[in-house]
Amino acid sequence: MTRRVLLSFDVEEFDAPLEFGQEISAQTQFEVSSAGLARVLEVLDRMGVRATFFTTANYAQRYPEQIKRIAQGHEIASHGFYHSRFEPGDLAASRAALERISGQSVVGFRRARMAATDLKLLAAAGYRYDASENPIWLPGRYNNFFKSRRAHLTDGVVCIPASATPLIRLPLFWLSFKNLPMPLIRAATRWTLTADGYVSLYFHPWEFVDLGMYALPGYMKRCDGEDLLRRLERYLRWLKGGAEFTMMRDFERGVRDGLRGQGAKSA
Repeated sequence: MTRRVLLSFDVEEFDAPLEFGQEISAQTQFEVSSAGLARVLEVLDRMGVRATFFTTANYAQRYPEQIKRIAQGHEIASHGFYHSRFEPGDLAASRAALERISGQSVVGFRRARMAATDLKLLAAAGYRYDASENPIWLPGRYNNFFKSRRAHLTDGVVCIPASATPLIRLPLFWLSFKNLPMPLIRAATRWTLTADGYVSLYFHPWEFVDLGMYALPGYMKRCDGEDLLRRLERYLRWLKGGAEFTMMRDFERGVRDGLRGQGAKSA
């Protein structure tokens, strides 16, 4: 069985400093994310790695040419209209804006800060999958330890949680990648690939710029900029040795095909 890597990036306004009391202009928020995104794209293009970019419509409207470039070789999915606020109407509005700018059909959604969204609303807005769940327990952020780690179909939407290891639920997300030793990250990745057949990983472009001037906790600023970019490239090269990079829209289709196959066998 081919092992899959679902690599994704949340392309958004860099509003994290606002959460920690530091004012940052809207222009700077966009510029920081754009600079990091350019660095990420250069690495992915050079390595021939495909990814899914969950993008706010607000960002896409500011940088339409960058979004069009991404759409030439990667998937564009929705990260809502704005990163700092959400209304149910944003689901359809962000999807329409992203499709208009990218020229792609947008079928995936990830809510800002991995917040929950009514799946029936997602289906009604035309989304086929949701990647908004982190199936771990993280104090003050997530309380999803007993939710499914694996992709599943609910209310007509394929849910694709971020990856965490079996049993202890060690998360394979951006904070782990920045703060844990690489041998541990590789071991956890290998364990999850063996158990699930895939890993779903996510990062933010703003992580790949120098964050030293911003009022962020050490666990968010540790290993940033060029250091993080080099670490990501080494990790991706390691993953390419035993797995295939797959965009989430293709993985979602595979999940649905597998479920239909199971239904045919049971019938």
